[in-house]
Amino acid sequence: MVLLSFSLSAKNPSGVVMSPPVEEMEMPESNDVNVPLDEIRRFVSVYNAIKQAYVDPVNDRKLMHSAVRGLLSDLDPHSTYFDKEDADAFDEQTSGVYDGIGVELQEQSDNTLKVIAPIDDTPAARAGLRPGDLIVAINGKPLANVDAMKPLRGAPGSQVTLTIVRDKNGKPFDMTIKRETIHIASVRSRMLEPGYGYIRISVFQADTGNDFHKHLGQLKQQAGGKLRGLLLDLRSNPGGLLTAAVQVADALLDKGNIVSTRGRISASDTRFDATLGDLLDGLPLVVLVDAGSASASEVLVGALSDNHRARVIGSCTFGKGSVQTLLPLDNGDSVKLTTARYYTPSGRSIQARGIVPDLLLKPDGVGAADLSGSGIDRSEAGLPGHLRGTDEGVPGCTSSDPLPGDTPIMTALLELKQPGSAVQAKKAIPVKVVSDVKSATKSPLSVFGKDRAVKRVPVVSPTSEQVDGQPSK
Repeated sequence: MVLLSFSLSAKNPSGVVMSPPVEEMEMPESNDVNVPLDEIRRFVSVYNAIKQAYVDPVNDRKLMHSAVRGLLSDLDPHSTYFDKEDADAFDEQTSGVYDGIGVELQEQSDNTLKVIAPIDDTPAARAGLRPGDLIVAINGKPLANVDAMKPLRGAPGSQVTLTIVRDKNGKPFDMTIKRETIHIASVRSRMLEPGYGYIRISVFQADTGNDFHKHLGQLKQQAGGKLRGLLLDLRSNPGGLLTAAVQVADALLDKGNIVSTRGRISASDTRFDATLGDLLDGLPLVVLVDAGSASASEVLVGALSDNHRARVIGSCTFGKGSVQTLLPLDNGDSVKLTTARYYTPSGRSIQARGIVPDLLLKPDGVGAADLSGSGIDRSEAGLPGHLRGTDEGVPGCTSSDPLPGDTPIMTALLELKQPGSAVQAKKAIPVKVVSDVKSATKSPLSVFGKDRAVKRVPVVSPTSEQVDGQPSK
C-alpha cells in the first residue's frame, strides 16, 4: 500500500488517514548491511544489566519497543515504530471508517501534539481545531511520549478534553470533543454559479479517485454540458494514498509526468506519468491550498502546476516531500522508515519548503503587506529533526496560514472566471512565475518580498527516470 503520509506518523493512531508514500516491503536481511557487532554487544550488555540489576522487574516487550524507538528517534519525525494495535487502527483509518475525533497530528519533541489539519465534518473540525494548534494535555494529563495520541481514540459518544495552545504566547484553553464513528466522504462537490463547479477533496483514500470521476461527471450534468471551469479545494487536506492523488492528477492531465521518487535503493525509485485524456478537456482550473495542504495534496498540486494545467491560489503548502516505507515485523508490529524524497515534474523537491502559490491570499483581518501569521511555524520545516530538503532555505513564502471559510472560495472563483481579478480587488498578492513557453518546465521563481525586491529561486532540472507504472483512468 502506497501512502503519502504527510508529516504525521503514517499509522497515526489519532484517528486520521495520513499521507507519505508509505509502501509495504520486506525487512532487509541483516547480512545485506554492515552491522556494528561491537555496538550490538554493548547493547546486549546494557540490556542484561537492566534485566538483572534494575530495582524493579522490567517487561521485555516494553524494553525492546523502547530500544527500537530509540533507534528511530535520531532520524526524521516520520520514521517511527508501531505496535500491532496501532497497525490495526491504521488499517481502519485507511478504509475511511474509524472511532475517534478526526484530526491529523504530528508528535513534537517536547511531548506536545501539533494539529496538521482537522478532517472535514468530523468532531475535531466542528469543535474548531485549527492547523498549527498545539495539544499540550489530554483529559488534564500532560502527554506521555509514545502513547500520547491513544487517548484520542475511544467509544463513540464518549468525550475527550484537549488543552490547546493556539498562539505562540497565548494562554492554554480547554476544548471538549465527543468521539464518533467517523465515515469520511473524501470528495464533495457543488455548483458555485452557472458554469463553474467546485470539488473539495479532504483526504486521499482508496475510493477518492473513483469518487472524483463521479463528482466531476455530476457537475458536467448539472451544468448542462456547459461547464466553464473548476475550482479544486485542497485546503487542510493532510494527504493520504499516493495512488489516489495520482489518479486525480491523471484525470486532469492529458500528458506529462505526475511525480517521481528517488532514494538509496532501487525499490524507492518510481515514476508516474499521465495517460491520454483530460476529463475537463482543457477548461480553466484553479487549485486552492493552505498551510494544511500536505504530502499527497502537494503531489497533486505540483503535478498540475508544473504541467501548466492549473493556477494555484492560497497560502504556502506544508512541505511534506518525503516517502516512507512500511516494514512489517513477524509479531504484527511494524517500522515506518523514510526511504526517499519525491519530486514534482520539474524536478523540484518540496521537502521542508512547500509549494508557493501563484497568488497569495491574505487571511481574514491581515493586511496584504503583512502575512506574518500567529508566530507558530505550521510547516514541515518547523518540525524538530525534519529531513533536510534539497531546496530548503531558498526564498519563498515568509509564512503559511490556514485559510478557513468561504471567503477564499469566492476569491478563487474570481480568479477562475477572470485571471488577475483577485489582485485588482486587492484580495491577493501576485507571486511572479516566469514561464518559458518553449519548455514544460518553469523557469526560476521570482518572489516579491515585502521590500518588493526580486529574489531568484533556482529550480532543479527535470528528471528522466524510466516509467515503471501507469495509473488507469
